[in-house]
Amino acid sequence: MRYVTQSLLLCRQIAASCGAAERQVSSTLNFDYDQLLDLAAELGFRLMETGAEIYRVEESVQYILQAYGVTTGEVFAIPNCLIISFTDTTGHAHTRIRRIPAHGTDISLLESLNEYCRETVQDPPPLAAALDRLDQIQKRHFVYPLPVMLLADFAGGGAYSMFFGGSLRDALCGGLCGVAIGLCLWLMGGLRANSFVRTLAGGAVSALCALLLVQSGLGENLDFIIIGALMILVPGIAFTNAMRDIMSGDLTSGVNKTVEALLIATAIALGTGFVLTLAPAL
Repeated sequence: MRYVTQSLLLCRQIAASCGAAERQVSSTLNFDYDQLLDLAAELGFRLMETGAEIYRVEESVQYILQAYGVTTGEVFAIPNCLIISFTDTTGHAHTRIRRIPAHGTDISLLESLNEYCRETVQDPPPLAAALDRLDQIQKRHFVYPLPVMLLADFAGGGAYSMFFGGSLRDALCGGLCGVAIGLCLWLMGGLRANSFVRTLAGGAVSALCALLLVQSGLGENLDFIIIGALMILVPGIAFTNAMRDIMSGDLTSGVNKTVEALLIATAIALGTGFVLTLAPAL
């Protein structure tokens, strides 16, 4: 009788173990790894669009994967491409490639995505809820209207003109040239021109506007007006991020962004220089 009781207890333990293993396998099979890949790729894509550093993008995507139990994830990012790959518990490989279009810098949206990543890692919600919240962040993101952007261009151009030694009249002219640059960039953006062409046109319009203002007697120092307005076009953030990528060991991305910054600087010089060569004829 004792042996029968022990056998029954052993059978119950085996059955319980099998049931637990079956539930574990079932939960693993029911987990949607493709949806997790969608979440990780979408977060990385949006971080890249905001102008985030390469190391920030790769680390954020890695944290998201690890928060949902994936420890085999590999992330590779360069300024125009994002690759994510991992292997699930069944040995099946999942890979996603996203091409990143031309983008600028959006610090406000970058901060929102960073906060989203931290909160998701600390308390991972269901994947559907995580994706929905990511979409809500994009929908709630506020973009300043054109008049506010032009006002910022006016303030920036005028302040920089005074910073470099210009008078109040030069500051006023530098602000007007900044507004001209803002309008030019807005119009060229509507035509889907690339950053080189937009910057080239912006530099030319700024120099032409400065020449006309000085010749009309409103401006005093042509150099201070032009250099103040052109500071709006200088790719300072892009060059800083390039240096940070290089120091972080992401040489490919760092060199890529450095070349982009140098090309933008070249476009500024070409656009401005072309108009200044016409100054004697005006």
